[in-house]
Amino acid sequence: MANADSTTTTNTENLVFQPVTESTIAKLLKIPLGASHDLFQVLDACEAYVDELIENEDITERMALCGRLLAGLEVLRTVLKEPLPEHLIQRLTVEGDNFNDNSHALCSDSETIREYCQGMTIILLNQQNTAESQRQITGLLFELVHLLADDLKTPRFVRTADGLAMINREVRSGIH
Repeated sequence: MANADSTTTTNTENLVFQPVTESTIAKLLKIPLGASHDLFQVLDACEAYVDELIENEDITERMALCGRLLAGLEVLRTVLKEPLPEHLIQRLTVEGDNFNDNSHALCSDSETIREYCQGMTIILLNQQNTAESQRQITGLLFELVHLLADDLKTPRFVRTADGLAMINREVRSGIH
């Protein structure tokens, strides 16, 4: 290595600088997540964590992702209790008869599914299972988080001539 006091010259061909790039996981771990985020933002973050988790074999990264997922599921608990903001009601609204009933029988209670996801995340954080069991729990967690997100992003309202109504329920003129 050459320095100012050396007679050794530096071979410029060997100076290959690799740019430092931040990993996807590092970027995910830096995303702030709190009660100020709306339902869809929290769901998107939880899906991103579980998407990386299922593909990852590094124990340290898996633990970090599980920790962030657990925090995201806690934020989701709070967000689920809040009324939907107007911009989400608009995204969850279809016009007239232009909708399909996409409800999932398994997702009749979002809070229960969220609790199942939280429980599986805690099991993964405890690291008490075999590698095969960890893989299976991670797969089930992946499926449930995506099922929950898909269900919560499915249209809930229909705009009719009489006002806004819940899909498959009576018309209500005063929904938000």
